[in-house]
Parts: sequence; structure tokens; C-alpha cells
Amino acid sequence: MKQGIHPDYHHVVFRDASTGNGFLTRSTLTSDRTVEWEDGNVYPLVVVDVTNESHPFWTGAQRVMDTAGRVEKFERRYGKRRAKGE
Repeated sequence: MKQGIHPDYHHVVFRDASTGNGFLTRSTLTSDRTVEWEDGNVYPLVVVDVTNESHPFWTGAQRVMDTAGRVEKFERRYGKRRAKGE
């Protein structure tokens, strides 16, 4: 690997802003904030808006779209499609 061209790759704790859950991983992100992790070491802390703990797709809170309503709305706006030959 070529020396001096790669960013520093180190341990970082990412914490979900809405749930407070965190996880330790490696990243090139840096932060002025730090947190003491479960292993007793201090790591940089990066707070993120969404993780799998709070994202609607992964939590099961995702809305189901009403496709029939979308089709009717389209037909009201643009009219019904005519068949070929009409």
C-alpha cells in the first residue's frame, strides 16, 4: 500500500440520535466528542440521525402505499388511457 495517501482508519462509536443505541466500528470519520465504550477505552463519538434501530424499514413501521389510490389520482389528473384503435 502506498504510504502517505490514505486517511487515518480508526475505531469510532456511532450513536443513533433518536434511540441512543451505539455501535463500535472502524471509520475515517473524526469527531471532537468522545465516549467511553464498554471495553473501557475512549473512542471518538459520531451521532447519526438514522440507523437500523430507528429506520422505518427495519423497525416495521414503514407505511404501505395505497397503489389503487395512486392510480385513481393519476387518472383524475391526466385522464384515463385509451386502448389502441379507439
